[in-house]
Amino acid sequence: MREVPLRHSLLVRLLAVSVLVSLCSIAATAWLTVRGTSVAISQEQGQALADDARVYDALLGYAGGHTSWEGAAAMVTRLARQVGHRITLTTEDRRPILDSDAGPVSLPTRPTAVIEPLAVDSALVAGAPSDRIDPRAVGPYRLPRREREQLRVAAEQRATCLRAVFGTPAEIVYGPSGRPRVEMHDLGLSLGSRCESLALDRPTPTEAKALGALTKLVNTCLGRQGAPEVRLGPDFTWTPPPGPAPGQDRAAAARAAVTTGRYVQECIAAGRREQLAPYVAPTALLFVGNRGTDASTIFDFSPASQARIAGVAALVLLITVTVTVLVGVRLVRPLRALTGAARRMEEGDVTARVGVTGRDEIARLAAAFNAMSARRERLEELRTAMVGDVAHELRTPLSNIRGWLEASEDGIVDPDRELVASLLEEALLLQHVVDDLQDLALADAGELRLRTERIDLADLLEQVATVHRGRAEAAGVTLTTRVPGEVWLTADPVRLRQAVGNLVSNAVRHTPPGGIVALRAHADGPDVVIEVADTGSGITPEDVPLVFERFWRADRSRSRRTGGSGLGLAIVRKLAEAHGGTVAAASVLGEGSVFTLTLPAHR
Repeated sequence: MREVPLRHSLLVRLLAVSVLVSLCSIAATAWLTVRGTSVAISQEQGQALADDARVYDALLGYAGGHTSWEGAAAMVTRLARQVGHRITLTTEDRRPILDSDAGPVSLPTRPTAVIEPLAVDSALVAGAPSDRIDPRAVGPYRLPRREREQLRVAAEQRATCLRAVFGTPAEIVYGPSGRPRVEMHDLGLSLGSRCESLALDRPTPTEAKALGALTKLVNTCLGRQGAPEVRLGPDFTWTPPPGPAPGQDRAAAARAAVTTGRYVQECIAAGRREQLAPYVAPTALLFVGNRGTDASTIFDFSPASQARIAGVAALVLLITVTVTVLVGVRLVRPLRALTGAARRMEEGDVTARVGVTGRDEIARLAAAFNAMSARRERLEELRTAMVGDVAHELRTPLSNIRGWLEASEDGIVDPDRELVASLLEEALLLQHVVDDLQDLALADAGELRLRTERIDLADLLEQVATVHRGRAEAAGVTLTTRVPGEVWLTADPVRLRQAVGNLVSNAVRHTPPGGIVALRAHADGPDVVIEVADTGSGITPEDVPLVFERFWRADRSRSRRTGGSGLGLAIVRKLAEAHGGTVAAASVLGEGSVFTLTLPAHR
């Protein structure tokens, strides 16, 4: 049957309907979602980012001023209450440290942030320092109470002096380490030298000690880079050595300063991290999520929005049900017709058929069912005819044998050599029919065994021609063979001679005196082609497809002696299939026929 175009495929149509319904559903849902949540999404995203940054900054400050997380439970609980989310802190291998809520928690794949005061996330902290070290991580620079008190007194004196001299408000601001500084609102005003304070401008003993340790770390780092040492100020600025090193001219000193500049900032940052690492809390993973075990609803729609959602959902459901019912009815109707026809066939009605409409898969199924029903009807007719033919083929020789034996027993004829020869001929005919039926039975059961070997096809065809040449000459038919060159194949020589012999015998039988039967063979790629052509009576076009059916005869008036048993061509087809080949027939009525046996050269 011709292949159904893709556009008529039932599968394509079902997919098209499903896609259409899905698109309508998606479009309606997307419209409602965009209309009802666009503003809420913007607000929620902004609030979520602000809350995350707020929580991150608070915990970062705590980590910068403490060596552990033991005292942060109250802060975490307070922050969770303020932002309305659950806050969970874990180690880097996700072992719990602190949790604002009780009960189990399912952590996402990625944390909200990593709390590490020596590696600040610039995306969550606006204006983060370039070295990513949190300013609140002061470590050994934290001033003791005595030094803080001394600096406070000095700062108040400077602020009083500035207000008296310049009349400008001055404010004292305290840094994370406890060091105060005096800030003036008019930044463009020079402080001059009248209000200087050595106590505020130089490091305290605590700061000097910590700064000295940092200087050693930085210079050690620079030494590994081959750069000269530097001096650090209280605000971590650096200055090169005061002059050229011994034996070094000024040009070399300038080049050394440039080289130092490429590494000094990296070494300062690395030194500060190394110096501050023992004074900050361990790195922790921050997870900010919904409170409770179940995910909370982010957006709360109004009753009007909920009503629109319900209405559109009901409409989409109605459309889906309607389309599904229509398509289902269209599918079920022909399937019910097929089921009814199959039941009628099961009850013995070999003429059961169904109507074929359309060109989709169900129509193809109906056409295949009709073809199967027609095939079964024809097989039933052939089976009935075969039973009659077998009975006829066996009855005739048996009747002859019985008649002659009864006549001999009654003394009507003498049991001479002529009678015995006639009885032997009838027995041979009977044996031939039985042997043919046995071969077909073995082939149908798949038990036809082949003993293959390498065969010279020219020799095999000559053997077949020699066997049938006497009969052909007696019928006035010329039998010829032609095999160009050497043609070899692997086959069972006995079965192959039987198949070719049946074709030659059939051709000689249907060729009138003066005709020709040509036996030819040639190689065709991986196959070998054997042709038996005759100039006989030919076969009608409607009978050509039936020539290989059992007990089929083109002329039903022929007897067993003139028309054969009707099993020879059926045996040829089975033998060809057993060798992995095919047999075909072509004929022109009144001009002759050509039977072609195609076999693989190697098995």
